[in-house]
Amino acid sequence: MSTPYPFTAIVGMQDLQLGLLLNAVNPAIGGVLVRGEKGTAKSTAVRAVAALMPQVRVVPGCRFSCDPAAPDPGCPDGPHEPGASGEARAARMVELPVGASEDRLVGALDIERALSEGVKAFEPGLLADAHRGVLYVDEVNLLNDHLVDFMLDAAAMGASYVEREGVSVRHAARFLLVGTMNPEEGELRPQLLDRFGLTVEVSASRETDERVEVVRRRLAYDDDPEGFAGRWAEDEGALRDRIATARALLPEVVLGETALRQIAATCAAFEVDGMRADIVMARTATALAAWAGRTDVLPEDVRQAALLALPHRRRRNPFDSPGLDEDKLDETLEENSGETTGSAEDDDPDPDPPEGPGGGTPPPQRGDDGGAGEQPQPEQPSVPEQSQPEQQPRPEQSQPEEGPAGQAPGETDASGEPGEPRPGAQAREKGAASAAEPFKTRTLTVPGLGEGGAEGRRSRARTAHGRTTAARRPQGSLGKLHLSATMQAAAPHQHARGRRGAGLLVRRDDLREAVREGREGNLVLFAVDASGSMAARQRMSAVKGAVLSLLLDAYQRRDKVGMVTFRQGEAQVALPPTSSVDTAATRLESLPTGGRTPLAAGLVQAREVLRIERLRDPARRPLLVTVTDGRATGGPEPVVRAHHAARLLAGDGTASVVVDCETGPVRLGLAGRLAAELGGTAVTLDELRADAVTDLVRSATHSRKAA
Repeated sequence: MSTPYPFTAIVGMQDLQLGLLLNAVNPAIGGVLVRGEKGTAKSTAVRAVAALMPQVRVVPGCRFSCDPAAPDPGCPDGPHEPGASGEARAARMVELPVGASEDRLVGALDIERALSEGVKAFEPGLLADAHRGVLYVDEVNLLNDHLVDFMLDAAAMGASYVEREGVSVRHAARFLLVGTMNPEEGELRPQLLDRFGLTVEVSASRETDERVEVVRRRLAYDDDPEGFAGRWAEDEGALRDRIATARALLPEVVLGETALRQIAATCAAFEVDGMRADIVMARTATALAAWAGRTDVLPEDVRQAALLALPHRRRRNPFDSPGLDEDKLDETLEENSGETTGSAEDDDPDPDPPEGPGGGTPPPQRGDDGGAGEQPQPEQPSVPEQSQPEQQPRPEQSQPEEGPAGQAPGETDASGEPGEPRPGAQAREKGAASAAEPFKTRTLTVPGLGEGGAEGRRSRARTAHGRTTAARRPQGSLGKLHLSATMQAAAPHQHARGRRGAGLLVRRDDLREAVREGREGNLVLFAVDASGSMAARQRMSAVKGAVLSLLLDAYQRRDKVGMVTFRQGEAQVALPPTSSVDTAATRLESLPTGGRTPLAAGLVQAREVLRIERLRDPARRPLLVTVTDGRATGGPEPVVRAHHAARLLAGDGTASVVVDCETGPVRLGLAGRLAAELGGTAVTLDELRADAVTDLVRSATHSRKAA
């Protein structure tokens, strides 16, 4: 086993260290979700904290790590006699891979023995291995939702339940849960975010000295892992002892009435849903007090608990920014402090705060033998403030092309092209139009039945979860057992197999697995017309509002999204396919407009994006959503070329929907003609709304059948 990087050698990252250590003190907090860009030591910190966990005593031979002092009465390997002799071992760190199966996570029953012998032959999964240790999920946002549900339910209840065809097994599963994710790759659903106790945002330091020290230590570790770890062994031992001390002190910590009212008032002030936030804040505040060596909870404990426990619970959709208004937080705490003036920190400052995360200074930081020796650390506040993600710079806005005199950008001549700006008009059009208020959209789906390559909630597909539609022989490892089909396959052979008495002799050839139908996620590629004919501010605002609404729908249905835009004679990939719909929303908000309408170039570019993505992710079916008024004016024979490109997409079998943005009393019906060439359907902005009478799913399906 490789030597882990020492936890105390990590430079900076105080919020990350504090969140991990508090969960090590009190795993009942519910774990920590670490959000941050790639290369920010997220995984390194998690593996390092696992090495600090105190040793556990287990019942010898128990596959479920039962404590000999208080064994689980329902342990499948039990019963164990209380007080029996045990053996000590290090707490385990178990990693859950993104591609894990349900059986690998929760465990599997031996179905053959269960049917033929009536015994609960159970093979433990990763949840059992992680009991009394650490369960680490890297890229938790890419994990299938049903696996996340299993994992978080076990973390909340402290137990895992396996139910298969009337046979059930329960075992204890209490662990420190840590998930890491890069928000650029997509977000967790709000329901799942809420199940993580704490969240921290991490980003790479922009301080040169700190970055130099990070590189110096990492190179020293890579050259000699054991030697580097040995130089930090004393600090590691001290931190390990402090965790054990805080754990022992935790039951003695008193959560006073004032602190409890501050917690409740803070959760109410920030309008978090449910009561889980209050409970997590209470547990976090008491863990902070124990970590500081105190038995009473102070206002600064409540404040720090709020910064760790509330930001991710305030997000209502993926476009809400994380973080808390700290001025509002301080006002709420002061109003409920029971004091007339000043804050608790001003009235009774702590002249000598304890060392360590959450207590005034970070864990000991010093250079290694090959470094520059002692490294001065920047001063830290008595309670480290939670780091906020950096704002992404917005691209510069392109200026609209000039046209005939007497017209403003966004106004068109008889050919539908933008004109030259009137005085003052150009200034109004410098910024991109903001999106209108999003709305709930009708469900756009890909026709046919997919193979369920991507878990999601959009189109029909064969999946591991859903309603049972048929039975078949297992293809590879056995999936969900189809009990009645298995019994029907085995029944005719009982006499030949010499069965005597009760029971059913089942062989592997008799096993049948259920064929299930559910929903899958798709690749939703937007081709957005940003030409001059779309540039009128009010019109483009409505278009952006519609696309933003579709992006929200894609987030809820676990789709990948991409965006192609076309204007000024060319098409661009504004966003390569990604699971981060908030990135797509940012690109949409800053979308410039103006120029001719190269519709053919936009469709050709969309086809190329789909071709490349089909090679990368062949199991994910695409849905092309073209947002345009149907006009084609860019290049020679623009209409002919646009319709030719549309027929090529239809020949590839790409499901398409055209969102018709044409407005006004006179409509040319160009978007409808384009939809016919694509083999899809055209819908207006009004018909896109969920409360519209038109059923888009039926319309899209019938259109493809007619074609």
